Amino acid sequence: MRALDTKEIVLATHNAGKLREMRDLMAPFGFSVTSVGERGLPEPEENGTTFEENAYAKAFAAAQATGMVSLSDDSGLCVEALGGAPGVYTADWAEKNDGSGRDFLLAMQKVESSLLEKGATDPSRRKGYFCAVLCLCWPDGHAEYFRGEAHGELVWPPRGDDGFGYDPVFKPDGQERTFGEMTAQEKHGWKMGEGEPLSHRARAFAKFAEANLA
Repeated sequence: MRALDTKEIVLATHNAGKLREMRDLMAPFGFSVTSVGERGLPEPEENGTTFEENAYAKAFAAAQATGMVSLSDDSGLCVEALGGAPGVYTADWAEKNDGSGRDFLLAMQKVESSLLEKGATDPSRRKGYFCAVLCLCWPDGHAEYFRGEAHGELVWPPRGDDGFGYDPVFKPDGQERTFGEMTAQEKHGWKMGEGEPLSHRARAFAKFAEANLA
């Protein structure tokens, strides 16, 4: 494993929600985080079939464009009754029909409609998980991966206005509230040596921190 010898990281995302979450996670460790979106860099094509492949495409493009060590996150919602969909196409499910952007309320409705088509109305048939893969990449192409998952069930109607994406319809195992009803601290709060975090992204970051910051 290559040593991480910098605290200046470029985050390979144009997603303001992901940038906010990663800054919250990395700030306590002294990282200075900027994003490719803030730098006005284009989004690379994501045509991978796994979270790891898409995470690498984003991280490598950012590292090459900036000459900095980059960190990317590729994440998605995998629903058992839908054969793992939307999976790597999680963001695509939010694309508006007129091509004018993304609407995650539309995406959540699409998931719910698909579950109803499968007759998945009982909680036992509405299981799924969020997956996040972090890719740490250097300009020379060297990369390391950190994967986190959060398992739970899909609820309807959406609950809560916090978080982003599909958070309002995902209730993690052992909890009574959705991610959309939790504060960032409740969802991501974690310190090394003090137990496992709740969210998939924080769980992936915990592995990153243990590998690079211990």
